[in-house]
Amino acid sequence: MHPFRFRKLFLLGFVLHFCIVYGQEILIEAESFDDPGGWVIDPQFEQQMGSPFLLAHGMGRPVKNAKTKITLDTGGGYHIWVRTKNWVPGNWEAPGRFQLKVDGTFIGKTLGLRSGWGWEYVDSVSVTSREIDLELVDLTGFNGRVDAIYFSTVKKEPPASLKKLAEWRKSIKAEPNAPPRTESYDLVVVGGGIAGCAASIAAAEQGLRVALIHDRPFLGGNASEEIRVHTLGIYGNFERILKKLDTEHYPNGSVDAKLDQKKRDDNVKSYENIALFLNHRAYEAKAEGDTIQYVDARHTSTGERIRFVAPRFVDSTGDGWIGYWAGAEFSYGRESVDTYGEDWAEHGELWSPKEPDNAVMGSSVLWGSKKTDREHVFPEVPWAMPVAKRYAKVAGEWQWEFSRPDLHQIHDAEEIRDHMLRAIYGSFYNAKQDTANANRKLEWVSYLVGKRESRRLVGDHIFTFKDAKEGRKFPDGVVIETRDVDIHYQTVLEDEENPDFISEALFYKTPEYYIPYRSLYSRNIANLFMAGRNFSCSHAGLGGPRVMRTTGQMGAAVGLAAALCKKYNVGPREIYSGYLNEYLALIEEQKFEKIPETKR
Repeated sequence: MHPFRFRKLFLLGFVLHFCIVYGQEILIEAESFDDPGGWVIDPQFEQQMGSPFLLAHGMGRPVKNAKTKITLDTGGGYHIWVRTKNWVPGNWEAPGRFQLKVDGTFIGKTLGLRSGWGWEYVDSVSVTSREIDLELVDLTGFNGRVDAIYFSTVKKEPPASLKKLAEWRKSIKAEPNAPPRTESYDLVVVGGGIAGCAASIAAAEQGLRVALIHDRPFLGGNASEEIRVHTLGIYGNFERILKKLDTEHYPNGSVDAKLDQKKRDDNVKSYENIALFLNHRAYEAKAEGDTIQYVDARHTSTGERIRFVAPRFVDSTGDGWIGYWAGAEFSYGRESVDTYGEDWAEHGELWSPKEPDNAVMGSSVLWGSKKTDREHVFPEVPWAMPVAKRYAKVAGEWQWEFSRPDLHQIHDAEEIRDHMLRAIYGSFYNAKQDTANANRKLEWVSYLVGKRESRRLVGDHIFTFKDAKEGRKFPDGVVIETRDVDIHYQTVLEDEENPDFISEALFYKTPEYYIPYRSLYSRNIANLFMAGRNFSCSHAGLGGPRVMRTTGQMGAAVGLAAALCKKYNVGPREIYSGYLNEYLALIEEQKFEKIPETKR
């Protein structure tokens, strides 16, 4: 019998430039589908699994098909593979099952069954037309995922290891080393959270040409309508700028985040000298010696690459990616209690350990449900129950947080996110067993992790809990805060019967405290600022100033410093050593600028 099953496949359509054709091979990146339907693009784990991917985030209801059109190199026989994973392997039906359609016909087996990211063989087909329709058909609504689809006339599976896969992808795309497009700016800011937005505005108002690179369609990071955490902290010297960006104090997860989203996006876009690159994810920062030469970024759906050149850069990625790629010193985890004298005897190891470890505050995934005027059925989720157990809730707040010392908040972020999804779906299923919740339906579940702590880049000063506790005044204090220092821990540490995805906070009341400018630039990379939770601090030192108005102050402070760097053609450190008085005066001026009425 011929190895190919013959099917007549016809199409009227066009060729998408996202399909990479090389000889008798075609690689279709799923995130580049012409019509993603109800699937969403998830780029947040690109550094771990190799690419953005499509996610069927239907909250238990199958999403609309993702569709695209491709042109084969020639008609004839093709083998098909899909790079995917079963995100909850176990003794149950995989929650992320899906199928592939070619020209309206289901092809091969049910997919999404492989444990761990890799290639699943679909089937072999023979085509009489070179042009075909391709569809992804979600079967469950429970977060099926597809990275890429591969057609080949030879039955040879693509590489599995990340390194070989990256080389193969580059080869089959015939992609040159350098991006084809280069843009030059006075300042490049990577990360469009509150800190990155504030840095961009402050620098732009001083006349700098700024590139702001952000890997999502909406600005704000944890404050965005996609994650929905309200902003905390005080405004310090930067009330006018931060009021363009922050949120009202609505409950975390509230739909009202959309109102502040529009305000924030409109305000940033109103600056002619801020070039905004939404849906672009940085993937490399190249340093020569101690100086970053450029940052490369890729569009999360089209794959278009751009090289950003500037004399200075701001890392507001949260995870410290720019510093990490450039070779900046960084820390991760908890220091020994003796390293900086950060003890709080009442709470002992929960606050600061005797020996250093890799424990950090965790990530949250917020969610909520809605009571309606009719009954709603929620499907059984046996794959979620080992996490949720008997826990039953209809919404999640900040306490829905997950961290474990053996899981890295960057390297294992997809597993952490997926653990939280299991907690959410299982807890909601349990709540639905109560007749009082018969009319409740899941209204919204984020699929983005809201992180609190990961890499912390090292500056000339490492801000500590002791600095906050003593209200230490610095000659270069540029950020002011009064918020308590709080450290989160998982409640399962107190009682193993507690859910492992619920946290609690320890609050230490402090006087007003200050963060020095020296904590906002890299110790060993000469042209790198950092603003946000990846600023230079200890684990306990991060506990107070990690909230978003405080990190926004950091951003505004480095934006102004970048303007003086340009004025005098110096690096960030030289602002402290040679131009501190002028810098502090510039910051002081911000307090007296009129705050315009902001329409919401």
